[in-house]
Order: sequence, then C-alpha cells, then structure tokens
Amino acid sequence: MNEDEYWMKQALALARRAEQFGEVPVGAVLVKGAKVLGAGLNCLIGDADPTAHAEIVAIRQAARRLGNYRLPGTTLYVTLEPCSMCAGAIVLARIQRVVFATPDPRTGAARSVFRILDDPRLNHRCELAGGVCQAEAAELLREFFRNKRAQRRQSS
Repeated sequence: MNEDEYWMKQALALARRAEQFGEVPVGAVLVKGAKVLGAGLNCLIGDADPTAHAEIVAIRQAARRLGNYRLPGTTLYVTLEPCSMCAGAIVLARIQRVVFATPDPRTGAARSVFRILDDPRLNHRCELAGGVCQAEAAELLREFFRNKRAQRRQSS
C-alpha cells in the first residue's frame, strides 16, 4: 500500500463513521509529512451546519492546531471530490495537494463540474490526484443512497 492509499483508508474510516450518524459518508484527513493535522467527517445534520463538510472540519482543526489559517505543504485526502465551497476553502488555506477518491459529477469542483483547485486565474493552485481507492468510496456512497431511497419508499 502506498502513502496515498494509506491516508485514503483513514479518510474512508471517517466516512464510515459519518454514515453511522446518518450523514453522507465523506471523510477527510489533512496531513503534513507523516503527521495528521486535521481530520473530519461530514456532520451537517448533526451540527445543523451546512458548512460542516468533512474537508472544512479537517481544515478548521488543522488551522487551530497550527494557529494559522494558511496550511502550506499539506495534503488533503478526501473520499469525494470537493464541492465549490470546500475548493474555495482549500485554495484560501493554500493546501498544496488534494487527493480525492471518487469524482462528484453533480457538484465536483476539482475536475467534474468546475476546476477551482487548479484554475490559473486564482492566486493559488493545488496539485491534484483522483481515483485513489475510488471503487471503495464510490460503493460506500452508492450503498448509502440506495438505503436512503429504500427507507423513503418504506415510509411512504
């Protein structure tokens, strides 16, 4: 297992925890070298906070830990391609590299719908890698939404 796979597996474990809380299963780990600076899982419902995406939670934790809103030299591992809100925060935090497991064809802002993270018009661009543990992350999301749809059908 290479380094990207190792950290993505940590993010996937967080995604599974999010699912246990009824949240969309997305997890994120922000590292520098071999040290975790921040980790997060989706907690929008539990926190009643539309900004509580896994990436934002991990970025906030790392910024507090370092006492700095800039996080240069870091890598963010996230199980789903970041949305535009998260991509904006990633750029503002000056995160060096973003590794995501599976694309998001509806709201992805790294490659799928928008290209915020490497847009040459912005003052910071991230290195990008996609597809790390993609099958596992995609299946976790598919199963979550399949179960949600089945629950809705049963309750109606």
